[in-house]
Amino acid sequence: MNHIHGKRLEQIRQVISEKELDTFLVLIEENRRYLSGFTGEDTHFDESAGALIITDTGLILATDSRFTLQADREAPLFEIFRYEKGLAKELPDILNSLNTKRIGFESKRISFSQYSDMVEETNAKGLGIEFVPTDGMVEDLRAIKDESEIDKTKKALMIAESAFKDMMNSLKPGMTEKEVAWAMEIKMRAAGADKLSFPTICASGLNSALPHAIPENRKIKADEPVLFDWGVRLSGYCSDTSRTIVLGKPDDTFLKIFQTVRDAQEKAIEAIRPGVSGKTVDEVARSHIENAGYKGKFGHGLGHGTGIAVHEEPRLSPLSTSVLKPGMIVTVEPGIYIADWGGVRIENQVVVREDGAEVLNQLDTTFQIN
Repeated sequence: MNHIHGKRLEQIRQVISEKELDTFLVLIEENRRYLSGFTGEDTHFDESAGALIITDTGLILATDSRFTLQADREAPLFEIFRYEKGLAKELPDILNSLNTKRIGFESKRISFSQYSDMVEETNAKGLGIEFVPTDGMVEDLRAIKDESEIDKTKKALMIAESAFKDMMNSLKPGMTEKEVAWAMEIKMRAAGADKLSFPTICASGLNSALPHAIPENRKIKADEPVLFDWGVRLSGYCSDTSRTIVLGKPDDTFLKIFQTVRDAQEKAIEAIRPGVSGKTVDEVARSHIENAGYKGKFGHGLGHGTGIAVHEEPRLSPLSTSVLKPGMIVTVEPGIYIADWGGVRIENQVVVREDGAEVLNQLDTTFQIN
């Protein structure tokens, strides 16, 4: 994997130069992994497994005693620095050794308290270093996947879909949402998942009108919508899929809503190609849903990028500024949610190719189980 991380480091060094920085501090967990291979996880927002410190000639991975051996094994391109008193207190000496004058830091990850501590410590040493907030430097690189990343996503999807098919064989009315969600998680682990992309959603009846419903002890009934949203992580990459089914006979309302959502997804996928904006793709699906009489019933964005994080660039939404490029992976997940009835969402993962879109999912969108 060294050649992959070496290539990525060349790219980020180019960005560092373009930003007129001499040093870049990386604290976002997914960005650390992307650039170095180090898989250490941050347990809380104010706790860190480590930081990358990148210059045009130097590569340092600073961490504590919990992770030094792991870092040495996983990030061979980096010099491992073990701090004993915390990063903020020992950062000045590291930066002084690197001749740092202008350091970029990931403004979305560092709290005001952490920023203040770093500036205070460096000023106390009289170093006169300028701290420059940055946004999206690594994320923009991560948005475009190479074929190895696409392949990892496909394998994650295979595991997730096989677990869902297995679950459908035993799903029946009377099971609770919690029971079904837990059974799904067990099956995904048993099928080879490293972990889940996010907590599994199983929402039935009126609960299916909640896009991010939390499974309850509610018993699933026949002939009502049951919405699933699930995914696995494999080799660092995430799958993310939604399906809505009925145990029994769907009513006319379900049939109309389901077909509207399915058609909206198909139209959006057909619109995906290089050079098209995320806003435009969202509008294709949204206008179809609104024209079918469901204006205001599709509240969230149409989709998002997936990769090392389950939500990353690009975005498909009314507010998106993203322009699609070959190699981007996005979800396409239109939905209709009605408070006094329930909801339907269908979600696939799609790769942007030179000539359009490639759907990665193999699982069909069948809603009825007899």
